[in-house]
Amino acid sequence: MSAALPPFPKPQEALDAPELLQVGSGAEVDEPCLRADAARNRARLLDAAGRLAAEHGAAALTMEGVAAAASVGKGTVFRRFGDRTGLLAALLDHSERKFQAAILSGPPPLGPGAPPVERLRAFGCALLRRSIDELDLLLAGEPSAERRHTFPPRRFLRSHVALLLREAVPDADTELLSHTLMAYLDAALLHHLTEQCGLPPERVRAGWLDLVARVTRTDPPA
Repeated sequence: MSAALPPFPKPQEALDAPELLQVGSGAEVDEPCLRADAARNRARLLDAAGRLAAEHGAAALTMEGVAAAASVGKGTVFRRFGDRTGLLAALLDHSERKFQAAILSGPPPLGPGAPPVERLRAFGCALLRRSIDELDLLLAGEPSAERRHTFPPRRFLRSHVALLLREAVPDADTELLSHTLMAYLDAALLHHLTEQCGLPPERVRAGWLDLVARVTRTDPPA
């Protein structure tokens, strides 16, 4: 056996407090005086944008198309998001917030209340499903290589995986293992597997369950 590994630096972020992280600047999202009707309009625009991106891909998403789908004037979309880049950032932020909320306070096994291995399985399956549904959008918002592992939403998800691993396999180097597991869920890899290699989503999901079973030394679900 080799000498014991040195301790991995503790992550800067803590998951004890249910604080959501977002993709964009958050300046508009977090305005304390945002009127209720403006918030509803914003949610309606983002829902419309999400439907269009799912149906036609993020590359085909336009300010005009969102305005038409939401039955509002084009100027409303520009005033709310500034430009197409702002719209894409807000759409990613909206999706990420919903996913993080499900992790922090949603029903088990994705949310609290289930054993850690069950939560790991549910986390990967839910993230794979979300990534397949929003693959074009996620790829369009992919951070640069030097920011990939410090990007706040990805850092949050990786830390969540590390927390579950610490509960499931406390004797393992869970900080490094969490990076390994997150690499399997990477949007670019998922695009390669499903779009370029033609793997069905069911096989990718089965691969995640097998990986979790091997890492946590448990039996895969029946």
